[in-house]
Amino acid sequence: MLTGAHLLARFTALDTFLTQHQALWRPRPFTHRHLPWEADHRPLGHWLRQRSLQDAEDSHNHPEHLPAPAPFPQLAAQSMALSAVGALPTQAIEPASPRLNVDVPGRKWQQIEAFARCLQFSDTPRHWLDWCSGKGHLGRRLLHAGQQLTCLEYDPALIASGQALSQHHRLAVEHRQQDVLAPDALACVSRDHTPVALHACGDLHVQLIKLASQAGCAQLAIAPCCYNRINAPQYAALSGPAKRSELRLSLDDLSLPLTETVTAGTRVRRQRDTSMARRLGFDLLQRQLRRVDEYLPTPSLPSAWLDKPFADYCRDLAALKDLSTVGEQDWPALEAAGWQRLAEVRNLELLRGLFRRPLELWLVLDRALFLEEQGYAVRLGTFCPTPLTPRNLMLLAERAETATACG
Repeated sequence: MLTGAHLLARFTALDTFLTQHQALWRPRPFTHRHLPWEADHRPLGHWLRQRSLQDAEDSHNHPEHLPAPAPFPQLAAQSMALSAVGALPTQAIEPASPRLNVDVPGRKWQQIEAFARCLQFSDTPRHWLDWCSGKGHLGRRLLHAGQQLTCLEYDPALIASGQALSQHHRLAVEHRQQDVLAPDALACVSRDHTPVALHACGDLHVQLIKLASQAGCAQLAIAPCCYNRINAPQYAALSGPAKRSELRLSLDDLSLPLTETVTAGTRVRRQRDTSMARRLGFDLLQRQLRRVDEYLPTPSLPSAWLDKPFADYCRDLAALKDLSTVGEQDWPALEAAGWQRLAEVRNLELLRGLFRRPLELWLVLDRALFLEEQGYAVRLGTFCPTPLTPRNLMLLAERAETATACG
């Protein structure tokens, strides 16, 4: 767990690490046939390109253990040291009411339980505010006798389902429709609220941090997610230290932390790999057709496109991009080349993988330092193991004048 002066010290170290090595983690192997850093680190590039797709899959979640040529081991050691964050202290919580977890996927319910066990504040919350609540599962799990709960959600269907569930469990919950990014959202936040947000995306959780600070909320808890879901072309730093940083993060940069995935089923992985291999095969074709050795962005395609013969897939995608007549190609060779490129891309991405957690921690520390600037004492730690969710960082903030040490 990081608190006090350790927050700024870690941010500063991460900022130096990420800034110094931008040339290694910014370029995306998917869009570059040859990465700029390979000219300076030929043995590493060659070593990674020789590995199989299964090799890449096996190393995906723990690239730091890979016995790759320099500078990979040195960067891995730095990444692990800078990414180390302890777990938040936990407390025993009352068992959930019978069947409260009905309609909640198992993994999500486990995340809610883990989040709830870390909610230790100096003062017992009186009024929970479940931010971007969906059906309100988190809020209902936190609600106890003598407390109030307000759930803010934009989707009317989720609100209706949430109201029905609250009524079924005989809980007095206010489910309100609200666009939390709208100008009138501040009116929904008051100083007696304890806001909580479990995996509210990008602008949504940043808005909560700003409005809770402005409203004078005494305490709040947030587990951030999807840092790239913002309505701007690049990241807008929140804290003074982040604003002074040389880093200027694009949407592509902000998506890097989200490339870590937990285990998916065989069918899902195969469909994902097939889609990417076909796109990479088409990428080779479009470079040839356009006579321009640059990546050409293509739209998201329905999964049914994967049922087409590869030749039809390429012809139809070329037509979507208004490319010249495709003509006859060696389709089996081109499809095989797409799969080979996928293996290379996945292995080259392992170098970027060393910067996933450092960049995510940099972003979360920016939020923590902003809250400190607003007068909060902040604790930052993990609330659950990575296999339950890679987005397992959590911020607990209390007004500094009332906060006492917890755990």
